[in-house]
Amino acid sequence: MSNDCELDGKFAELRKKLRDFTRQLENGTSQSSVAQSVISGDGQQPMATIRPKIAQMSAEVADSNPYSRLMALKRMGIVQNYEQIREKTVVVVGVGGVGSVVAEMLTRCGIGKLILFDYDKVELANMNRLFYQPHQSGQSKVEAARDTLRHINPDVEFETYNMNITTMANFREFVDRIRRGGLHGTQTDLLLCCVDNFEARMTVNTACNEIGQIWLESGVSENAVSGHVQLMEPGKTACFACLPPLVVASQIDERTLKKEGVCAASLPTTMAIIAGLLVQNALKFLLSFGEVTPFLGYSALVDFFPKHEIRPNPQCDDCFCRKRQREHREKQALIAKDEKHTKNSEKSSTPAAVVHENNEFGIEIVEQQFPEERQNLLPANSATVGIGSDSVRLAYELPEALPSQSANESDGEGTNGPPNCNTKTTQEQQQTDAVLLNTNVTAELTELMAKLKAL
Repeated sequence: MSNDCELDGKFAELRKKLRDFTRQLENGTSQSSVAQSVISGDGQQPMATIRPKIAQMSAEVADSNPYSRLMALKRMGIVQNYEQIREKTVVVVGVGGVGSVVAEMLTRCGIGKLILFDYDKVELANMNRLFYQPHQSGQSKVEAARDTLRHINPDVEFETYNMNITTMANFREFVDRIRRGGLHGTQTDLLLCCVDNFEARMTVNTACNEIGQIWLESGVSENAVSGHVQLMEPGKTACFACLPPLVVASQIDERTLKKEGVCAASLPTTMAIIAGLLVQNALKFLLSFGEVTPFLGYSALVDFFPKHEIRPNPQCDDCFCRKRQREHREKQALIAKDEKHTKNSEKSSTPAAVVHENNEFGIEIVEQQFPEERQNLLPANSATVGIGSDSVRLAYELPEALPSQSANESDGEGTNGPPNCNTKTTQEQQQTDAVLLNTNVTAELTELMAKLKAL
């Protein structure tokens, strides 16, 4: 009896709220301020209310500003212009365990537009993953994701497609939305592939090669302890068909490999890590900061993050990939030709004489030869040091003995008596002259080297 009374009371309260909402609508209250409240399960308090849209991102540090911490990246010098993210459009193919978290991260970062593709429904078996909630079971994944993401950030524009892109009927529409799905009817800025089968990956690969769309591919292993993120730039990097998995290369229908009652493992931790790596590289690409990794793997068992760079296969089975490779080679050849032409032009326009800007003492180095008189004064066995062969000479060794000196030395050594006094005086004088000569040349060298260092 008491339970019936409680239920009657709740129903009466809900009827009262409904009458109040109806009265407010009749009085002209805007629907955006009233009907966007989401009532909780017990009917007591609203769970969330969609905030008003923000026309422009602000760096103001305030509790009411959802972009203050994002704009701090600009103040810290990480990103030059974070506001440009509102002009970007990203396509997310596959809104499952990885794709749903990717979409949420991009929404919280303030992306301009998100285009979501998936044809699956939310199931209770998905509740071990992030994002979706049990009350959304049975809904289309793209619609459930859109409704949740709108409450997180109403500034983002959403476009959803509940369809299978691998069919011929839907493939052309898929390609068209990539080509014209941007905010201003232009090609989208980036595509993120978060599917769980090779057929969908090959479909995305063909579409992106056809229109030259840069995309990032991601995947998690069936044992849920490893994954990867790979950048695909048509013509420049390897596409998915350049180095296909064995299942794709063997052209085996992967649906025949599935067994009844057996499913792949799934860990929300691994999927969140792969989603984070995917969005991190997407932001670096969109906002031009850091370095986008061509291939980044992850092994949860040993916390290993291998990095690789895979070049395109010249014999790729995808004809569009081979076409993009030719275009890339031609573009690189033109760039190399322009750089060579610019280098030659700069070389021909270089002035003959260059004076150092910081030449405080006006020193100028001119290559010249020593006069013959100066060369004759230096001994033949002196060392040569400097820029040119005739620049600077150093007399590190004593000069050769004069003929008179040799004769006197021979006379002195031929007698048994004491050495000749005149000979001793001459030898001392020669040694003194040699030391003075060596000292003068060394001083000149030191002065010249100091001037060279100053230049």
